Amino acid sequence: MGEPAQSHYLGNQFLIAMPQLAGSYFADTVTYLCKHDEQGALGIVINKPLGARVIDIFNELDISCDLQDSRFTTQRILSGGPVERDKGFIVHDATAHWDSSISVTPEISVCTSRKILKDIAGGRGPDNYLIALGCAGWEPGQLEREISENAWLTAPAQHDLIFSDNYGSKSKEAAALLGVDLQCLSPAAGHS
Repeated sequence: MGEPAQSHYLGNQFLIAMPQLAGSYFADTVTYLCKHDEQGALGIVINKPLGARVIDIFNELDISCDLQDSRFTTQRILSGGPVERDKGFIVHDATAHWDSSISVTPEISVCTSRKILKDIAGGRGPDNYLIALGCAGWEPGQLEREISENAWLTAPAQHDLIFSDNYGSKSKEAAALLGVDLQCLSPAAGHS
């Protein structure tokens, strides 16, 4: 029996920016690939924090929260990508389902619902979540071309790394999953 046709798709993978992307939006980023199929790909950059914190989003949206929860004042909002920068994306544990939740794996979902933000603020949300403004998107075949041009490394996503707040080390840690040290790579693309 042959391989399923969708086996070459990379959903639930990390895209690790190669040195040749220096100077672009994606320099030194790790993107969590939420969806990849014949229609293209969608991901959320997980290591590009903005100046805003979760409490700032709650205040902006008039959502009451428990000010005793220190995560609200310390957890950063991420720049999830250069597409739809005014739209919020929440990557979260799939312990419950919210409006617009899309399951990536049985353990991880992504949604854009205001309800999940209210539940997080009220202590009824998922244990692990990240909030990003914007996303990264690729047209059909575009991501495959970029990977073949050595713009990205791919690695299986790891739950703990997705939700880690050590943003400065995520790229290094994701590459280490493959046994790669990004500092030892040349920015010049090549093929053997």
